[in-house]
Amino acid sequence: MLEALEATIEPDGTIRLHAPVHLTNARRAVVIILDDEASTVETAVLSEQALAADWNRVEEDAAWAHLQRER
Repeated sequence: MLEALEATIEPDGTIRLHAPVHLTNARRAVVIILDDEASTVETAVLSEQALAADWNRVEEDAAWAHLQRER
């Protein structure tokens, strides 16, 4: 499973996650360093793959069905 996490990387390389993470074992990670002023579009594109797992579920469709136009 892919999960996007927000973090800050300090000048000395220390990575500080913005929320706690609970894992059952060590995992590999990819770190992408963003500009200080990352655009909303850039952030959305970087998050899309990780969030798609949640967005593309039947339960998610059902939760938002009331906002769909009637056909």
